[in-house]
Amino acid sequence: MIDFDYSRATSLDEAAAQSRHPGAMLIAGGTTLIDLAKCGVAEPRTVVDITRLPDLSAVTVDEAGATIGALATMSRVAADAGIEARFPAVSEALLLAASAQLRNMATIGGNLLQRTRCSYFRDPAGYAACNKREPGSGCAALENVTRDHAILGTSDQCIALYPGDLAVALTALGATIRTTKREIAITDFFLEPGETPDRETVLEPGEVVTAVHVPASKAATNSTYLKVRDRASYEFAAASAAVGLELEADGRTIRDIRVALGGVGTTPWRAEAVEAALTGRALDEARVREAARFAVEGAKSWAGNAYKIELAPRVVARAILKVGGIQ
Repeated sequence: MIDFDYSRATSLDEAAAQSRHPGAMLIAGGTTLIDLAKCGVAEPRTVVDITRLPDLSAVTVDEAGATIGALATMSRVAADAGIEARFPAVSEALLLAASAQLRNMATIGGNLLQRTRCSYFRDPAGYAACNKREPGSGCAALENVTRDHAILGTSDQCIALYPGDLAVALTALGATIRTTKREIAITDFFLEPGETPDRETVLEPGEVVTAVHVPASKAATNSTYLKVRDRASYEFAAASAAVGLELEADGRTIRDIRVALGGVGTTPWRAEAVEAALTGRALDEARVREAARFAVEGAKSWAGNAYKIELAPRVVARAILKVGGIQ
């Protein structure tokens, strides 16, 4: 780690102003920044502490939905009675992420903004080529092991996976991200790598995430997050799915369905083709499994991650059938 200056912001305006300075980075729980600094990826000149800013850690659930402050911890949000009852996919996604110790420290804002777990990105000493870390240097992953890399939203510049769980649930439920400047639909918040893999979100210099809003809906109340991984805890998803489902009064016809995938995309991935194939149709296992195949439309795999093309639709189908009461 390099030497850096430390500053504690006393207001949101001060934090935003300081974060505009070259080399300045915000810190709250620190579970991402410290990790990146230790492996030599992040080299802040100034660390701006925002942990004591007022009014950024509240969790409010009302008829309009849930508003979650950016400084609320993952564990607190996961255990909130209103979140558990009305947005179970959010609670489940948080509880299936990281470890209990990390969830007690990590904040919602920091979780959304976590960087990729691509091993080549996180090993600058071993792999100089990484367009996400050093634009124009190449992509080491393309010529190495790709088991944990993306199959959706990739480019010839980068195939790094977005690793988070929470953002997948928020994507399915149509959340918006509130910042010091605007409100951003979560589907517009994250950027696919394209030609600029070093830019991962639409945030501008000096723009600070302040809260997340999840709109209330019957589909959100009947939602789940299913995560498939190599081991039962402290592991990132090989494939995951967040699903919200509302049925018509007949108890069989799908009125509203929301589907998003994790563990497969360069961003949290909304499966709109799956939703379109099932909306207005009867909930039937064979139909669900057929529609779930649309989840990987346009996927491109490498030798190491081709298994995700078969795995992801199965995870999506299981999640839909679970909230539909079939399995």
